[in-house]
Amino acid sequence: MAKRKTKTRIERDSMGEMEVPSHVLFGATTQRALLNFPISGRTLPPSLICAFALLKRSAAVVNHKLKLLDQRRARYIADACDGILDVFDDPNRVDGMMDHFPLDIFQTGSGTSTNMNVNEVISNIACREAGKPIGAKDPIHPNDHVNMGQSSNDTFPTAMQIAACIDIKTLLIPKLKSMRKSLKAKEKKWDKIVTIGRTHLMDATPIRVGQIFSGYVAAIDYGICRAERAMMRLAENLPIGGTAVGTGMNTHSRFASMVCKELKKSTRISFQEASNHFEAQSTRDCVVEAHGELKTIATSMSKIANDIRWLGSGPRCGLFLLSLPAVQPGSSIMPGKVNPVISESAMQVFCQVVGNDVSITTAASGGIGSLLELNLCMPLIADRLIESILLLSQTAETLDEKLIQGLEINKEIAEGLVEQSLMIGTALAPIIGYDRAAQLAKEAFSTGETIRECVLRHNLLDEEELDEHLDFYAMTEPS
Repeated sequence: MAKRKTKTRIERDSMGEMEVPSHVLFGATTQRALLNFPISGRTLPPSLICAFALLKRSAAVVNHKLKLLDQRRARYIADACDGILDVFDDPNRVDGMMDHFPLDIFQTGSGTSTNMNVNEVISNIACREAGKPIGAKDPIHPNDHVNMGQSSNDTFPTAMQIAACIDIKTLLIPKLKSMRKSLKAKEKKWDKIVTIGRTHLMDATPIRVGQIFSGYVAAIDYGICRAERAMMRLAENLPIGGTAVGTGMNTHSRFASMVCKELKKSTRISFQEASNHFEAQSTRDCVVEAHGELKTIATSMSKIANDIRWLGSGPRCGLFLLSLPAVQPGSSIMPGKVNPVISESAMQVFCQVVGNDVSITTAASGGIGSLLELNLCMPLIADRLIESILLLSQTAETLDEKLIQGLEINKEIAEGLVEQSLMIGTALAPIIGYDRAAQLAKEAFSTGETIRECVLRHNLLDEEELDEHLDFYAMTEPS
């Protein structure tokens, strides 16, 4: 059966006429890029498009304040941007809106195609609102009005930083705080339970389960600080205002600082114009630095997830200090098997974030992405940065709700291991000496005795004195 031909319209750009599907809001330049880059089929993230809409709205407002854009045109642009943002606020309408932003991640390295895609969509929404045909460029021209005072070279890096800051503020930090709250609850609940610590996967000295979880709480506390630092680094260095090469050609001297103020009003994030536009546009060092903080958060999450996986191993032939929530069957062949799947999911996210870090660092490096006055791998960098933030946000929520909150302690197992440990002899070293304590540990291991039993058999200490020195709770506190 023959495919029905898609209805088209004729749009024009600086290279001439182009057939564009009738139903889409983009124009000729976007259509050219769509045909030029059929690479992955993966589009840039919606949060980046939202950031572009915020940026274009702010630019229109500022250009009007600077008397460069009349009120009517500024209003058309602002309304079009608000319309885009309203659609993205509704999860059921996002896919439909993304049909108008179809460009592949692997496109022109400056992101010019996406910048023009946004310009054309805003222009066509405004034209339609004014009762003019799509593609009329009247009353709003994509270059002359939507892109006024801007270049793809400063808007794309600015948009990626805005998107990342918003996602860190609204998604990552709140979910890390929720995860921290759940870990803190376990720390308090289990602080009196003494178990055996492990170093090198071998028995070590006693530790309270609450102390173990206090370490996880501290790791997430640091993670929240790292997320805030990443956001601050991205927010304080917006390239907007540099236009093509950082000189600010064709823009007003106050444009950038005023745009940052407008963005701050709408996001409550303290965006600032870059102190040096040549650095801000020719490198992506601020993103490399910020993503390094995100990679560290991923590392902390992997530690927590993996520890819980180990502590829940069993149920009969492993450690089984913890009972993990059973969220799904673990095996297609072994009936009744339950696996630590939430931890495994988090470990895979860690691997992806580390991979994203390599991609970003490589794409920002000299001779590959950062060449002379411009970075030429920006769409890739933006996609990897935003993906890491979203992955970490969702992983924190999943670890919190589907693993940490449902953890249960197997108290008898946790406490029973301490008496069996040979390393409690460490507490006797100051009394009987290191060498004698080591000899006792070896002897107890060979005879199957506990350290307590071995000491009493040799009459090294009386029972009362031994109980004082083998106070397991006291061993978890200094001196």
